[in-house]
Amino acid sequence: MNERIELSLEQQFSLRSFETQVENMSREQAQHFLVKLYEQMMLKDATYKSLLKHQWGIEGGAQF
Repeated sequence: MNERIELSLEQQFSLRSFETQVENMSREQAQHFLVKLYEQMMLKDATYKSLLKHQWGIEGGAQF
């Protein structure tokens, strides 16, 4: 799996828009935003793991 994954044009535009928003944030706003973003990333990860466990028929005791 040595393929390089590239962002689509839509994703690149979204990233640039996000970058502009972050540039206009205060330090406190950016710190708060990063904490919330990290929380959302962890929830997304937990959701994927739960869905995979359910799809694969793995009981709750198994770890990834």
